[in-house]
Parts: sequence; structure tokens; C-alpha cells
Amino acid sequence: MGTMSTSVMLLFLLGLCHLSTAAAVDKNDVAKPKMTASTTYIVHMAKSEMPASFEHHTHWYDSSLKTVSDSAEMMYIYSNAIHGFSTKLTPEQAESLQSQPGVLSVLPELKYELHTTRTPEFLGLGQTTETIPQSNSESDVIIGVLDTGVWPESKSFDDTGLGPVPGSWKGACESGTNFNSSNCNRKLIGARYFAKGYEATVGPIETSKESKSPRDDDGHGTHTASTAAGSAVSGASLFGYAPGTARGMAPRARIAAYKVCWVGGCFSSDIVAAIDQAIADNVNVLSMSLGGGMSDYFRDSVAIGAFSAMEKGILISCSAGNAGPSAYSLSNSAPWITTVGAGTLDRDFPAFVSLGNGKNFSGVSLYRGNSNAAPTALTPFVYAGNASNATSGNLCMMGTLIPEQVKGKIVMCDRGVNARVQKGAVVKAAGGVGMILANTAANGEELVADSHLLPATSVGQQNADVIKSYLLKDPNPTATILFEGTKVGVQPSPVVAAFSSRGPNSVTPDVLKPDIVAPGVNILAGWSGAIGPTGLAIDARRVAFNIISGTSMSCPHVSGLAALLKGAHPEWSPAAIRSALMTTAYTAYKNGQKLQDVATGKPSTPFDHGAGHVDPISALNPGLVYDLTVDDYLNFLCALNYSATEINSLAKRSYTCDEKKKYSVRDLNYPSFAVNFEGRYGAGSNVVKYTRTLTNVGPPGTYKASVTSESQLVTISVEPETLSFSQANEKKVYTVTFSAVGSVPANAVNSFGRVEWSDGKHIVGSPIAISWN
Repeated sequence: MGTMSTSVMLLFLLGLCHLSTAAAVDKNDVAKPKMTASTTYIVHMAKSEMPASFEHHTHWYDSSLKTVSDSAEMMYIYSNAIHGFSTKLTPEQAESLQSQPGVLSVLPELKYELHTTRTPEFLGLGQTTETIPQSNSESDVIIGVLDTGVWPESKSFDDTGLGPVPGSWKGACESGTNFNSSNCNRKLIGARYFAKGYEATVGPIETSKESKSPRDDDGHGTHTASTAAGSAVSGASLFGYAPGTARGMAPRARIAAYKVCWVGGCFSSDIVAAIDQAIADNVNVLSMSLGGGMSDYFRDSVAIGAFSAMEKGILISCSAGNAGPSAYSLSNSAPWITTVGAGTLDRDFPAFVSLGNGKNFSGVSLYRGNSNAAPTALTPFVYAGNASNATSGNLCMMGTLIPEQVKGKIVMCDRGVNARVQKGAVVKAAGGVGMILANTAANGEELVADSHLLPATSVGQQNADVIKSYLLKDPNPTATILFEGTKVGVQPSPVVAAFSSRGPNSVTPDVLKPDIVAPGVNILAGWSGAIGPTGLAIDARRVAFNIISGTSMSCPHVSGLAALLKGAHPEWSPAAIRSALMTTAYTAYKNGQKLQDVATGKPSTPFDHGAGHVDPISALNPGLVYDLTVDDYLNFLCALNYSATEINSLAKRSYTCDEKKKYSVRDLNYPSFAVNFEGRYGAGSNVVKYTRTLTNVGPPGTYKASVTSESQLVTISVEPETLSFSQANEKKVYTVTFSAVGSVPANAVNSFGRVEWSDGKHIVGSPIAISWN
């Protein structure tokens, strides 16, 4: 949820399963999607091949299932996201079913992980939406949020001032444990939950521990929903940090919550069922801070469901993942998904370390406990690795600290493996009075603030190394922690977060991902009343708003901004909306310097930030857009050499690629260019061409092309160099040619550039990433 002086970003890891915010964004904590021991399968059927002897497709599905099992039952029947059903089978039965007529594929259940207010002001939206044309139509836009549910009592879901629920809405507000239909209103217009896949794999939901209903006992879902479209709430803060008016990106849009994540995980059969229902409910935007891994699109349940949503005109926004800064680490790479990375705000929460030798070091913290608990005087200081008998004692894991060596002292713990806030809880339980959390090489200088249970601060690797040196050399080391509250105007900002997952695109290298970055570090948004801000069971504190970080937070920012654009331009397709966000994004600060990557301290690249950082005001009036139709995506699948069966799994219908036609992934009308040279050839022998079509969505005008490139190894030319548009929705085609120059050195590295079209008022920019294979 954006706030006037706060920005909170939830941290969804690489998939769709419960992850406490306490787990934060440590790269080493990120769990990759993996197949579970479950015997649940999603069965994709070729509905058009149903024999005439069956009156309804469900009868055919059931008959097909009975050929391999007399006892198996269909858990979900899918009609929109896919054609098919989910069921429990043995591996042998699944293999047998795969060979039945009309069965396209039998995919095993997958478990996914979640990727886990100053934002409107930082993005130039101000306190109101008066800068948004036709803003009243924003209230007709419905954002579906697939997550951990919703806390309906949050003030972020107050419906004051909103008119009747849009007539297009076909959804419902389901009752369940601690939740009934009266919990919905004109803001939170729908709430559903999906648990059949989860229960088939993990077992029955324990209603004494979590609500078998849309209610959010985790906080993540409330945070993402309020980030996207929360109502304005004055006086919001977390323990006084980030004070201001909290509001979502599209504060007048409606919210429909689909709970698919539970304590034991989030499963693909439930996710597909939720997408299936959201399509039927008539949402306009789907926000999913979760990932489908890195498999082929016809095996990726999120990609398959998203394809069906795209066909219905629904924009799908997904988080890139929190596995950065490693290359090839992002998920959700399908071109019909808007993939969102994370950047910082211009706000920080400084908490300084002062050592006994008089030296001070900067850190960050959201600790705001008993003021008397914070050691203001110099206090004995110890390194956790020297106060433990465990080989991993430096990590402050459960049961590793020796109380006699920790009691009454500030303890320095290394970051990694277990949750950051849990380390503080371990120190506190052992009798420590404070903690300094030290980044290691895995996290570098990136700092993410936490609402610790004891006085604590986090410091970057460089500061940590100096502090450790002091600890090891001084016979009587001492330290104290000074908390400075909230600081705004931090520069440079934004910078790309180190945890934000990076390209290149491992599934389709010729499609550049991520698409864009948005605020995702230290974001303030609504929170569940069922859990404390750390997510730890021992945290008895309850807050209305929480500050967290992750691409889970940046994703709903873009979801809300897409809703704003949909409200202002109801006729725009999902591809046009994404194009407007991408081509108007910025890649440099006002001083002309390039956006920085906090992981390296150097300029970020399109593999880090995609098209750049989102600029919603410019996106409202982009001038030109790169549009895409369903047929364009089908041609893209043909270019990937997908079989008819594989295409049917995505498109839900028979589609045969024309054998006489030459398909090219490079011709997909995408607002970016990923150029992959397949070898190191001599001059003039390595040439690739990309065809693009621009659609005019502004006034008549003549646009001139310009190209910038940092590579001396490739020449880039645009033909034609000018495009003239005389009317709205007019389309013009151009070609970009990339030619290798001379012999390519064996040590040639990736290089980057940019193509821009401008009429003097609008700048329509596209990033270029050039790789050598």
C-alpha cells in the first residue's frame, strides 16, 4: 500500500507458498519451487475432442478419470484458466491417464513460495488522484489479489465515498472460519478461499491455528491488497516510523481477495482454481506476488492461467522473485505476464552503531520498543561466533548461544540462513540486551529495516567487517545503538534492490525480463490483526500497518498503477497498459546519472531493471504503445516450436502453426529488445533483425528515432527513422537491425543500449540487451 510518506513492499520469494515476513529477503533463505510428495495432479483436457456420446465435458472428464481409478475424485473442475480438472492419483495412474484420448498433459502438483507511505508521493501521484484523467472510472476497475487472504477490518478497506459495486462484478464473498459475507463492502467486493489442493497434500487445515476462510492470518495478503488499492488512511505508521497518509496506488479501485496460500504452502491446483474463478468473476487486473519457477510455459501453471486471463483482457502483474542479485534468477518470464522487480524509496530508518573506540557506523532499524530497554550507554559487546559452541554460532540460530557469555551484552550476529528478526529473538532469549546484524558477502551493502523484538540495527558488509575487527582486537569491546527515526530525501533513489531477481530470461532469452521495477523496499501497508509485525509466534505486538520488503511489494504497486491506467483508458489492452508503463519508465536520475544497483554500487542494467523505474504520470500519456493480440502470442508459441498439444495446453483450443510461415520470436511486438548473437563471427556475417509495430494513442505527430549503445561491437540501425501518425490508433511498422562489427573478442560481455521515439513531447523508450552466446 502506498502511503504519503511510506512505501512497503512485501516479500514473495520464487513462488506461491506461505513465508513469514520475518524470513525477509536473505538470498540464502529463498526456497526454489519443488515438487512435493503429493500425488495431486492437474489434468489438461482437449475440450474440443470430447466424444459426441457425452452431454457435458464434466461427464467426459469423470469418465476419463474412471478408466485409471475407480476411487479417484475430481477436486477442482477448471473451465476458464484451463480445460480440465485436478485429482489425486498414483504415479502409475497418472502415467496411464496421460495416454487416454483427449488428455493433453498430466502435471504434478507444485508447491510455490511467496515473494515477500510514501509511495504515491515518490511516484508523483501526490495525495489525491486529481492528476488522473477520468479518475471516476477508476472505481469501475477490479483488482484480484491471489495471496494469503485479507483482514477486512483494516481501515485500508474502508468503502467511504465509493458508489455501488460495478455491475460487471460476478464474484462473491464466501463465509468460513472467522469470516462471513458481511465482511465485504463496496471496497472489498469479493473474498474467496481455495484449499483442496493444499489439504490433499498436507492434510486438513487446523482451524485452531489458521482460518479456513478468506481471512488473512499471515499479513502478506492484506499488505499486497492495500498496496494495490487501499483507501486513504491518515495517521498511518509502524511504531511511529514512516508516518503519513497511507493509500494504495489506485485508492478508488475495488479489491477481490483470493486466498491460495496457507501455513503449509501454496499449491498449483489451488492457484489455477483461483485464476479460473477470478476470470469468471470479471476482475480487470490480477496481482500475484508469486512465481511459477523457470519451466516451459506449457508446464507452468501460473503462465497457463495467466494466458487465459490475458485472453479475457485481464492484465497480470507478478513479482520477479527475491533470488537476486544472481543472473538468470527470475520467475514469471512469460511475455503475457508483467514481471516486476524491486527498487528503493527515498526514505530510510537510520540506527547508528557507536563503538567504544569512538567510531560510528550507519545502519537501519524499525525497533521501537520500551525506550528504557535500549542501551544508551556503552555496553559490553560480543561476537556471536565467540559466544557459542556451535559451528554456526555466528548466525544466532536457535539454541546456539551460551547465555553466560551473552547476558547483559550487545551481540553481533551474521546475516543468513534463519530469519533476521529471529536472530534478535535468539539473542533476547539468551539474555542479550541488543543486537547488531552484520551483512556478509551474500548481501553486501543492502540494508532492509526490521521491527526487531530487542534494540537492534543492521549494518552493511563493509561496516560489519570494521566492527568485527574491533571486536576481535579490543580486550574490552563496548557499543551502543542510536535510533534516529524516519529520514526522507535519501539519495540516490531509487536504486535496484540486491534481492530483486535478475535476467537474462532463462526460458526465452529473446524476451527481456524483468519488465520494470517499482518500490519494493521498506513499504508501509495494511496488516493482519492475527500476527505481529515480525511474523514470529512470540511477537505479541499487533499493528494496523507494517513495513516489509520484497518483490511481493513491488508487484502490487504495478497492479494498482495498471488499474489507474485501465480506469483512464478503458479501451486499452493489457499489452497496451504494460507498454505505457514500460516505455515511459526512467533509467536515470534527474542529474543524468544512471540508476544504481545496490548490489554492485554501479549502474544497473536492463537485466536488473528491465525498461526502468515506473513513472505513472508519464504512463498516462505515452504517445505510442506496442500492442499485442492473442494471435501474436500464438505466433510466438509457434516460434518456440511448441507442438500442437503444448499450444493447446495454453490456448485451450486446437491451433496449428502454418508450416509455410517463418515464425520468429524476435517479431513478438514487445516494448524491449533482447539480442542474442549465436556465435562469434566475422564482420557482417552476424546480423539479426527485429520488427515492431507502434500504435498511436496520442495526438497526430511525427516521431523520430534515436539509438544509444555502449557497445563498439554492434551497430544498430532503425528503418524508417521517422514515423508520422495522423490519427488515433494508427499503426506504423519499423525494423531494428543489429550487426556485429569485426571479430568478437572471446571475453566479450553483455552490452546495453536504448531505442527511443520522440515527437518533442513524448519519449517512447525501449531497452536493449545484447548477449554473446
